[in-house]
Parts: sequence; structure tokens; C-alpha cells
Amino acid sequence: MIATLREWFIDPTVERFDVDSPEFSVAHRKVLQRKVILRALFEKFYRQCRSMDLHYFDDCPGIRIEIGSGAGIMKEVYPDVITSDIKQLPFVEIVLSAEKLPFPDNSVRAIYAINLFHHLPSPTKFLKEVLRALHPGGGLVLIEPFYGPMAAWIFKNLHKTEGFEPEARTWESSDEMGPFSNANQALSYVIFKRDREKFESEFPQLEILRDHPHTHLWYILSGGLNFRQLVPDYFAPSMRFMEWALSPLDRWIALQHTIVLRKRSIA
Repeated sequence: MIATLREWFIDPTVERFDVDSPEFSVAHRKVLQRKVILRALFEKFYRQCRSMDLHYFDDCPGIRIEIGSGAGIMKEVYPDVITSDIKQLPFVEIVLSAEKLPFPDNSVRAIYAINLFHHLPSPTKFLKEVLRALHPGGGLVLIEPFYGPMAAWIFKNLHKTEGFEPEARTWESSDEMGPFSNANQALSYVIFKRDREKFESEFPQLEILRDHPHTHLWYILSGGLNFRQLVPDYFAPSMRFMEWALSPLDRWIALQHTIVLRKRSIA
């Protein structure tokens, strides 16, 4: 039943493409340009990244980078951010692997990554690269699938190419996985919540400053990049109020959370 509903709700713009192909990201871009509600959601995520940056990395020099930009519109909102992706895309500035960043040591102020972390084959390699590239006092802002009750149920059933495995034995995934396939949407929970002691032991220079759940109806009603929008565009101005009104329930119903990590300053 769930599989049938999922297939019916898939947006026709993306359904015929391989999820790991550049064409899939180009189709996502078309969806984003068409959906007013979804565009507003992306802009909300970008503003949250910048807000965390200004609050926690204040006075830190260096460049700002978005990793896994994909179909996003970060550049339209914040032109100073360098956009990047593992795929060669016409609307992304740099092609790179998140596990081998082409930036000098201590040269980066802020790294933004929206729904990228759970796709990484080796989050350990990524975090080591983040630590190398960040200037002391700079940091990483991740927006990832949350691990609350509603999020866990939805993400277990939402994508046939991505799982939600909070019981995963290891942080690492197969090197053969594609950019979108075989991801563990519970990865941020596994590393920063379940295995927090291990993370702090392996990365003592990276401090977790924030783990904040948010976003529920907005995500569902927009349909995201892959599914049909469930409400008309004129609902867009109402989304912020609805998110605010439901925020006391975020612990149970949120679908996303923001994690902020900062590289400790040299004493």
C-alpha cells in the first residue's frame, strides 16, 4: 500500500531519471523553479545556515562553501557562498568530492550542507577534511533528516533508494553507492546522538554546539523535490506561521534538524 502511494505521488518531472545521474539533479532544478512553496522552504534553510554562521562563527576569516548544492539556489540568496557538487551541473561552480576538499588548510570560515551528510560513503573522511579545511573558530552547518517518531516512520517509507537505519553497525557505507542511492537517512542520529562519545573521542577538535529539530508540514505539503505538491502555491505565506504554531511539538513531529559543529580555536 505504502509503495503504491509513493509511486503515485512521485513528481512526473523526476520519475524517469536515474537518481544518481546529472539529469536527475537538472530535473530537481525544474521542480524547484516551479514550486513556490518549495522554493520558500529552501530559502528558509539557507537563512538558517547563515544565521548559525553569523551567531557561532563570528569574526572567523575565510570563505563560505556549500557542499552538495545540487539543484539548490543558494547562490541566488547568498552570492558570496561557493556552490559545489560531486556531479558536473550547469548551475554549480565547483565539482568536488566532500571527502577530498580542494581548499587549503585553515582557509574556510563556514561549510553549509543541506541533506548531504547522509549520502556520504565515509563520513569519517569528510569530517577529517572539514577539520583540516576550517579555520579555527569556523564551522559546519548540517541540515539533515531528524530522528523523532514521525521522522523515523516517514523516512523509512519515503524513498525506495534510501533507508533509515538508526541501528546501523558502522558509520561507513559502500564505496559503490551513488550520490543519491543507498543512503542512511539516520546517519546524523547515529554519529551525533547515538555514538556521540565515539564522535567526541575521534574528533575532539570539533565541538557540537547545536542540534535543533524543525520543519514538518512545510516539507510534507511542498512534496519536496521528488513528490507532488499537496497544496496550492498561495499557501506559501502560511507555512511560516504553521511551522511556528507547531514548534512546541518539534521533538515529536519535526522532519529535519540542524547540527552546528565548530572547530575549536587554538589556545
